[in-house]
Amino acid sequence: MRTLKEMVVNNQKVRFSFYRDGLLWYETECGFLFPVPISEAGTATFLAEDRALLFMRSIRRHLATVDEARAARQRYTSE
Repeated sequence: MRTLKEMVVNNQKVRFSFYRDGLLWYETECGFLFPVPISEAGTATFLAEDRALLFMRSIRRHLATVDEARAARQRYTSE
């Protein structure tokens, strides 16, 4: 999996993929799907395609969630 920096450098883009249960799901150019909670949107405008750099917070948060799930799975399978 790519790092956060690799996903946002060089003016890379994210594209809207779908909406479900209060979350806007976007996809990076490398195929990483991440959610953006509507509850945090405020007065923001969400475009179908935008600069990945603007979504760093959401990407970082979901990367941490994925890493935690992988660590938990490794602990579970190694027992």
